[in-house]
Amino acid sequence: MPIRKVKNTTNGQRGKSFLTYEELTTNKPRKQLLVSRKENAGRNSRGVITVRHRGAGNKFHIRIVDFKQTDKMNVEALVKTIEYDPNRSAFIMLVCYKDGEYRYHLAPEGMKVGDRILTAKRTKARTGNRMQLEYIPVGFEIHNVQINLSGEGQLAKTAGSAAKLVSLDGEYAQVQLPSGEVRFVEKECFATIGRVSNVDHSNVSIGKAGRKRHMGCRPEVRGKAMNPNDHPHGGGEGNCPIGMKYPKTPWGLHALGVKTRRRKDTNRWIVKTRKGKMLADLTER
Repeated sequence: MPIRKVKNTTNGQRGKSFLTYEELTTNKPRKQLLVSRKENAGRNSRGVITVRHRGAGNKFHIRIVDFKQTDKMNVEALVKTIEYDPNRSAFIMLVCYKDGEYRYHLAPEGMKVGDRILTAKRTKARTGNRMQLEYIPVGFEIHNVQINLSGEGQLAKTAGSAAKLVSLDGEYAQVQLPSGEVRFVEKECFATIGRVSNVDHSNVSIGKAGRKRHMGCRPEVRGKAMNPNDHPHGGGEGNCPIGMKYPKTPWGLHALGVKTRRRKDTNRWIVKTRKGKMLADLTER
């Protein structure tokens, strides 16, 4: 999708760019698939801020997107519209099944109105079709990959992202994630063929702070510019260093160079980390 750059007539316009949204076919969502959204501005039930830098922003409704699709097995669907979703970076598509039911799905790149998609254990390896990993050709790009057999798709759902099926040898399939990590996934899990739409999303320049405020993001302040009672980096005379061996979070913890992964029980599914470190085979652990 083309990106339009704005002329620098003002300071707010300088460096600003936005998508032309040529792929979208309508700006009116289906009311039956909308849910009202309550904005809490990052505060809990007591009104205390638990997530900083959130608040305000434009109001919008949540679109109910079907990430699982397995309850519509072998029922063909027709793509009706390609729409914008304010709650995610990717575009969504409204599909109508043969039984008359409408649902929202993630729109793959290149999907057009009038195309037909199908969810089945085994079907044609065509963009938009969803099937089990064991029947997808090795090397194909996939998205909305299921991890748990009873759950919905969880991997590769952001704009322009895609995982790759690299191997079907052995008991499990090996899937390369957008980060470069390769992990085991059960062959009975489902995935959708193709890459997620809105590939140029990462190339857009916000341009000004006001546009970010419309997204619900409040300003961030450097800890170095605060007082000592507000941040460990605060205090000092003028523009001085932080005065410590390593950067800290506002709560005194390490801010850089520390591993934050807590779930060690899922490490056995990782074949190769995103740093390139090879782990032992699943059968040996």
